[in-house]
Amino acid sequence: MRSPKDFFRPLALGAPQPLREIPARPSRMIHFFPSSNPKMVAKVPDIAPTVDVLLANLEDGVPASDKDAARAGLVEVARTVDMGDTQFWTRVNSLDSPWGLDDLTAAVLEAGEALDVIMIPKVEGAEDIHYVDRLLAQLEAKAGLTEPLLVHALLETARGVANVEEICAASPRMQGLSLGPADLAANRRMKTTRVGGGHPGYLVRQDPDADDPEAPRATYQQDLWHYTIARMVDACVANGILPFYGPFGDIKDTVACEDQFRNAFLLGCVGAWSLHPVQIDIARRVFSPDPADVAHALKVIDAMGDGTGAVLLDGKMEDDASVKQCQVIVQLARQLAARDPELAAAYGF
Repeated sequence: MRSPKDFFRPLALGAPQPLREIPARPSRMIHFFPSSNPKMVAKVPDIAPTVDVLLANLEDGVPASDKDAARAGLVEVARTVDMGDTQFWTRVNSLDSPWGLDDLTAAVLEAGEALDVIMIPKVEGAEDIHYVDRLLAQLEAKAGLTEPLLVHALLETARGVANVEEICAASPRMQGLSLGPADLAANRRMKTTRVGGGHPGYLVRQDPDADDPEAPRATYQQDLWHYTIARMVDACVANGILPFYGPFGDIKDTVACEDQFRNAFLLGCVGAWSLHPVQIDIARRVFSPDPADVAHALKVIDAMGDGTGAVLLDGKMEDDASVKQCQVIVQLARQLAARDPELAAAYGF
């Protein structure tokens, strides 16, 4: 067993010092692009300023015959595109695949200085993160990097969900988690072929009318992912890292996409994946606090003074817990306003 004192020491001679706190940068959308596609790679300079996170995808969605091209596209973007304030991530292939090791090696040795985060799919336990942690330290030392690359894990199996707390605590380079609903649904043997979102068969039904038992009864569709997202959020927050909703596969159903993103936002997620440009604006809107909520939060904070005691404001009781809730909204609003002039104007900052 490692001593707790060793947790923040580099795992390889010459590797950079691990971070003691994960930077909380705007991350409302992680926009995926296929780095194996030269046309999409050429569009990266135009896309980058419109998103908070741009991710070069090397894994699912990339045919086996294009894995080398995807890796080359990642390196090309890293070496030629100025990302400005946009974070640059990559999703490598899983650790049990024949491409994972080459992906990690190329990401660090050929793209490392431009990368912020490496997304690891199908993480099932702390041992997966320990392997990546040591390997990245060795590669960082070899590449001469001065800042450690961070790791983002995907929850895509029942075992991963069962071990989520240990995964979050496995390394100081853990940046966050994303829910992978499609792979998780398959692993759990859930009877849905949808990528995220609800299902019309997962519902509750209103009780029968005592006076008219045969009358139609209203039904209410439920959220298949509520439990998993809530558990993921708790594990992330307990370990000082960031939770994200993953993909919503029905590109045409923008209404349901917005609903799913908002559910995740209200539960504590900081962002979601965008698989198509139409989802970028949805994520930007949903994961930015509503101006009315920001105005109310500022009003409560001002009325509470030193943050202790309680006041009656607009007919509602506000106390120190209310202030803490409001500070969450205001801190996020200020962070986003610093990046987005339109939001700054809407918030009155």
